[in-house]
Amino acid sequence: MRIFRKGEDVEELSGEIEELRATVLKAHMPEAVEKITLKELEKLAKMSPSSAEYTIGFNHIDYLVSLPWHRMTEDHLDLKTAEAILDEEHYGLEKIKDRILEYLAVRILKASRNHQMLVVDDEKMTRMNLEHVLTKDGYRVHTASSGQEALDLLEAHDYDVILTDLKMENVDGMGVLERAKQKDPSTEVIIITGYATVPTAVEAMRKGSHHFLAKPLKLDEIRATVKRALASKSRQLHSRGPILCFVGPPGTGKTSLGRSIARSLHRKFIRISLAGMKDEAEIRGHRRSYVGALPGRIIQEIRRAETRNPVFMLDELDKIGQDFKGDPASALLEVLDPEQNAQFIDHYLDVPFDLSKVMFIATANTVDPIPGPLLDRLEVLYLSGYTEREKEKIAYRYLIPSEIEEAGLSENPPEFTSEAVRKIIREYTREAGLRNLQRQIAALCRKTARQSLKAENGGSSAKITPEMIEELLGPKRFYFEVSEAKDRVGVATGLAWTETGGEIIFIEASKMRGNGRLILTGSLGDVMKESAQAALSYIRSHTERFGLSEDFFGHQDVHIHVPAGAIPKDGPSAGLTIAVALISLFTDRAVRRGVALSGELTLSGRILPVGGVKEKAMAAHRAGVRCVVFPAKNEADLREIPEDIRSELEILTINELDSVLERVLKPAGAAT
Repeated sequence: MRIFRKGEDVEELSGEIEELRATVLKAHMPEAVEKITLKELEKLAKMSPSSAEYTIGFNHIDYLVSLPWHRMTEDHLDLKTAEAILDEEHYGLEKIKDRILEYLAVRILKASRNHQMLVVDDEKMTRMNLEHVLTKDGYRVHTASSGQEALDLLEAHDYDVILTDLKMENVDGMGVLERAKQKDPSTEVIIITGYATVPTAVEAMRKGSHHFLAKPLKLDEIRATVKRALASKSRQLHSRGPILCFVGPPGTGKTSLGRSIARSLHRKFIRISLAGMKDEAEIRGHRRSYVGALPGRIIQEIRRAETRNPVFMLDELDKIGQDFKGDPASALLEVLDPEQNAQFIDHYLDVPFDLSKVMFIATANTVDPIPGPLLDRLEVLYLSGYTEREKEKIAYRYLIPSEIEEAGLSENPPEFTSEAVRKIIREYTREAGLRNLQRQIAALCRKTARQSLKAENGGSSAKITPEMIEELLGPKRFYFEVSEAKDRVGVATGLAWTETGGEIIFIEASKMRGNGRLILTGSLGDVMKESAQAALSYIRSHTERFGLSEDFFGHQDVHIHVPAGAIPKDGPSAGLTIAVALISLFTDRAVRRGVALSGELTLSGRILPVGGVKEKAMAAHRAGVRCVVFPAKNEADLREIPEDIRSELEILTINELDSVLERVLKPAGAAT
């Protein structure tokens, strides 16, 4: 921007204002925005260029004209290409891919749909001419010779545009207009008449007519008017882009999936991280009266992308902060609401900007921290993590070739055996995603690169075997906790869901001389403590059922402990596991370690449904569990479990605690 000094020619100032005015007119702003901007420009022309207000006003207008008010990238609506891109870059994730392809299919069908027209005129020649012209332009055309016939057709069909004569017997053009708007307010009606008067035109417009044309008709004018009517209708009925939210453990490909969506649509990709964002102005911007005021990140990134229909990723939505500067999550309510974001007002711009063409995608590890009103605006798609077989295929297809290239081993690439890859997955990583697997493969490639340089003549391609894994990566870090452990009295295996996917937990119970206290340790939350109390109350109220004396609990304390006490634990799904551990302790029957349980227990012994069934089943499979127990009301969720895991697990569903005890507990006195 030019800085004007005292005594500088006023003509240069007016020339700069005129240049800015021409830039505003070329920016193709919406009519209302352009009107406001020109008014601001008039105020600017009356200010002294040395004043602070002049600089603020000039920068504001300069920012407005730089926004992509009309620039959009054209969508590449090819279903096969999009599917190939998604399959090429992401293995599995079938539900996510299906949802993206469904969105594309809808866009393709809407874009290729032939618009349907109705021509109403009592003059045969006019009807024939309009039908010929509109049919030639690719529209489907119905004709009616009277207003009554038009009303009958309106009952049977839906029309995008109706061209109707005004003067007709019985039912005139106004009657057709009123009936069409009554049936569907989005139908555009064009009135045609040889008796055009200003009062008639005003009445037609008041009743919702799109345009009022006078006879004799000009074909170019008819074509242009129909196109404008269809453009107006498409703005009203524009298919709002879905506000998707990918929820899943770290390393499952949420962010890269957003890039693939942008690539498949041929759109620009924008990503901002919301993690730790505490200032509402990061979303809505600052008032321009503040020193150093800027628009919010949404407008800033759209300006950089130079298009108003990018794929916009809001990463880490569940880690957004809140303090005295405002609540950014509440500011996002307007951004992510399809009914509001067409008129989004950034505090700095102070004029509405249309965000309805933006395809927003949010990511989160869990939905619990997301406020309810914000979550209601999102279509949540869950990424539950990968099975062992999926990880193996992803390693061969993506991770190993990438890390070989990164380590400079393209000329002599090492060969990874399938046994070696499985060993890395089972014994050196324990995750739902792929990040640690990628790190271990990268470490192997780096060590192989170093060894190849030490060898004479650069060495030959190495073969990575299971024996070499332990030599290069050190001793294994993870064990099959369940399959390698013994059956014990008072120790039951439970299933839990965390932000990083499913996990197995052990619940231990012991008794000692005391006065009937219940001791709970292991950093348990309130809900889990209540589950333990409910489980103990159920057993105490059914002492006969378990062969216990009535004063059994009067002279001893019960201690329930969940190992890994430094990790906070909470949730209702541990009730069943706690009850089994306690019954095992009181009846001296060992719990079969190869069985894992998840379910909420009531005081009457009923088992209520839980969440995260798929993730818990995958965690059980990873840990070597052979049998899992879920509530019967979760049977519908069992279909989500991958087939290869389901085939290797025995899955039991129960309604009552009693029905599973014989399967879970060993006979009294049996060897452990």
